[in-house]
Amino acid sequence: MATVPSVSYSITVRLEVAAGGKAVSQLTGAVEQAGGIVTALDLTPAGHDRLRIDVTCATRDTEHAQEIVDALEQVDGVTIHKVSDRTFLMHLGGKIEMQSKVPLRNRDELSMAYTPGVARVCLAIARNPDDVRRLTVKRNSVAVVTDGSAVLGLGNIGPEAALPVMEGKAALFKRFAGIDAWPICLDTQDTDELVRTVQILAPAFGGINLEDISAPRCFEVERRLRDLLDIPVFHDDQHGTAIVVLSALMNALRVVGKDLADVRVAMAGAGAAGTAVLKLLLHAGAKNVVVCDYRGAVHTGRDDLDESLRWIADNTNHEGYSGDLRGAVRGADVFIGVSAPGILTGEDIATMNEGSVVFALANPDPEVDPAEAREHAAVVATGRSDYPNQINNVLAFPGVFRGLLDAQSRTVTQDMLLAAARALAEVVTDKELGPNYIVPSVFHADVSHAVAAAVQKAATTAR
Repeated sequence: MATVPSVSYSITVRLEVAAGGKAVSQLTGAVEQAGGIVTALDLTPAGHDRLRIDVTCATRDTEHAQEIVDALEQVDGVTIHKVSDRTFLMHLGGKIEMQSKVPLRNRDELSMAYTPGVARVCLAIARNPDDVRRLTVKRNSVAVVTDGSAVLGLGNIGPEAALPVMEGKAALFKRFAGIDAWPICLDTQDTDELVRTVQILAPAFGGINLEDISAPRCFEVERRLRDLLDIPVFHDDQHGTAIVVLSALMNALRVVGKDLADVRVAMAGAGAAGTAVLKLLLHAGAKNVVVCDYRGAVHTGRDDLDESLRWIADNTNHEGYSGDLRGAVRGADVFIGVSAPGILTGEDIATMNEGSVVFALANPDPEVDPAEAREHAAVVATGRSDYPNQINNVLAFPGVFRGLLDAQSRTVTQDMLLAAARALAEVVTDKELGPNYIVPSVFHADVSHAVAAAVQKAATTAR
């Protein structure tokens, strides 16, 4: 449950009141007393002595929204006609559509776009398959693929319930990078079927964005597809998160005057996102990292190490620490959480080194209360939009794929991810940089262009 009103639970209440008097102020007062925030009032006449008012307000959750509606009903003379959930209204009929880029106004245009003229283009591609990037949407297309097994923080809700998220991802690709993306929600959670299905769909796309596939299957799916396909495969839950976390950390360390190679890092979370963040941190030069999961620190002496945890144990925690997360945080310079809510307190953050950096990224409820963390840490970031320094993957994946597609890259490498992180960090200038501004706004005009250029350069160099 959200602790403060959010636009995610925004409602519009259409009602009528008597014209004149104190009706408007009574309505806003009722919303505010119920803990909501009025964001808009739209008034139109509803007859000679009545007003129709659309009251739009932010609430905490669906139960709170109903409390506000009940409060509005108690205002004298109010008649409520309709209550609309603005988030559901946005999703009616879906959020994306396909449009033709060419006019089809007459027989000539139809004959060139489709039969018989299109046959000449088909034969040209058959003779030279590389022309498919030049002559079709493949040059600008990405498949957003999920099996619905790990959707946001909702868990295994299936492919149909995952579709709104994949639609949203496709809309973000178009908005921030001009990329045509299609949601592909597969009704299987069998690894072999997932891999084979994406493999046989791949010829129509210039890249594959894997999304919301549960660990550890996501590691195998990505690895096998990268081996099979001649187009880049990017798991955003892993690599998008890793890029933005590293970028934010680079700037946070600029704020506190520390170097990545010198700091001690404690991490909570050894799943898909945590492992990807760790690998990119190490690739960028981090030396001293301890990773904890629900059993405590990952170290070579544990008897429950699968392939992924074994890799973590072999490449981190060189001193062999075997305690819990609280012990790992003590004396650390950086905490990065991609795990579970409420596992640390402000007192735990107080045990970190001076000038500490805390990234509590569990959503919607972070690993430590941000307000408590701010009492002791120099820089705090979360995954939430209602606090400064939101770690948001939309800062990364549109620009990354724009660069990959423009370079006609056939793969994704750690060097490309590192280039993306550095470019994103550099969008924040020295003048702008501060404890509450270590990542740019997702609407910053330079973000996707800077990331795309860096990735394209790295991809071209890697050939």
